[in-house]
Amino acid sequence: MGILHDDVVIIRPAEREGEASLITVNCPDKTGLGCDLCRIILFFGLSIVRGDVSTDGKWCYLVFWVVGKSTTRWSLLKKRLVGVCPSCSSASGISFYRSELQPPRPPDVFLLKFCCYDRKGLLHDVTAVLCELELTIKKVKVSTTPDGRVMDLFFITDTRELLHTKKRQEDTCGRLNDVLGDAVISCDIEMVGPEITACSQTSSFLPSAIPEDMFNLEMPDEFSSGIKTSESVSITMDNSLSPGHTLVQIICHDHKGLLYDIMRTLKDYNIKISYGRFSTKQKGKCEIDLFIVQADGKKIVDPSKQNALSSRLRMELYRPLRVAVVSRGPDTELLVANPVELSGKGRPLVFYDITFALMMLNTCIFLAEIGRHIIGDREWEVYRVLLDEGDGLSVPRNEIERGVWKMLMGWE
Repeated sequence: MGILHDDVVIIRPAEREGEASLITVNCPDKTGLGCDLCRIILFFGLSIVRGDVSTDGKWCYLVFWVVGKSTTRWSLLKKRLVGVCPSCSSASGISFYRSELQPPRPPDVFLLKFCCYDRKGLLHDVTAVLCELELTIKKVKVSTTPDGRVMDLFFITDTRELLHTKKRQEDTCGRLNDVLGDAVISCDIEMVGPEITACSQTSSFLPSAIPEDMFNLEMPDEFSSGIKTSESVSITMDNSLSPGHTLVQIICHDHKGLLYDIMRTLKDYNIKISYGRFSTKQKGKCEIDLFIVQADGKKIVDPSKQNALSSRLRMELYRPLRVAVVSRGPDTELLVANPVELSGKGRPLVFYDITFALMMLNTCIFLAEIGRHIIGDREWEVYRVLLDEGDGLSVPRNEIERGVWKMLMGWE
């Protein structure tokens, strides 16, 4: 007997301010499902304050307590969560995540060419509209002319897969006009060909302007600006408490997307969670207990595999993103990098947070680019933002680095 489609995801919004909303997911299991769900929850601007996960290997039950925006579009969130859940017919046999065996069809890429008069917070407002419309920014190039005009080139994909239609394009440009008003000069959207899409793909060449030590896997005590990367991260593994599972216990400081960072790491390692519990304590401390197995259904007994997984988890929780403010001759550039999942998905809302942080710091953007690069054995999404200093940068560089980092980590 199957489960009704409407019952796969059930959302109970909070009844009173300050309370958590409840999201339950009941569907066939797959490796990486928790990562996909947490990524969507993060994209909708919600924070997970508590979570429970259990599965028998074929069917899973997940519960998330979330807090966040009062304007959350719950019906749309439910639709997106249901979209990543396996169909009930797949419960007869679990299929583990193998990106090379299950290549998704690449989404169509569109070029949004947007010209307008510059003003404070412009790029953040444009980014906010694209997020609201579920348009994912794959690559961007923003430049400012001497006469105060801004030319934005956004390479975007559409979660709703409707951007090829005239109505969706008109709605997008119309929404931008509504938000920006008389500042808009022109707006045009067109699908790009494979030759343009290929130019925006991952590059193994790291531009000399990007310092390689940004991607160092060692864990520094603090950034050059003096801010702590995180308080201590404790990770222990125990094979004595369960005959069939390895217990992973994590104690760390909370940050935006914490559970997503754990889940994406386990997904990349093809690790399956049989049971898990996540909770936040006082002063932002988090405690996570995970009973896990490998893809073959066995616990992790090899010390080298335990060390590799523990080290990667510790790094992802200690430095989920990399932030640096560097000099480019007379100019100042902000660099932000985050690892990309093996599935090819990047971290959501990074550019949104960067532009919002700079707007709050009263710092304008002269040029911005997003690209992907292979560094070592990992793919990274790198954001390069050349700051508009005008008569001189009014905010100290270490304050910019600190402000952007705190926004990205949800500590603002």
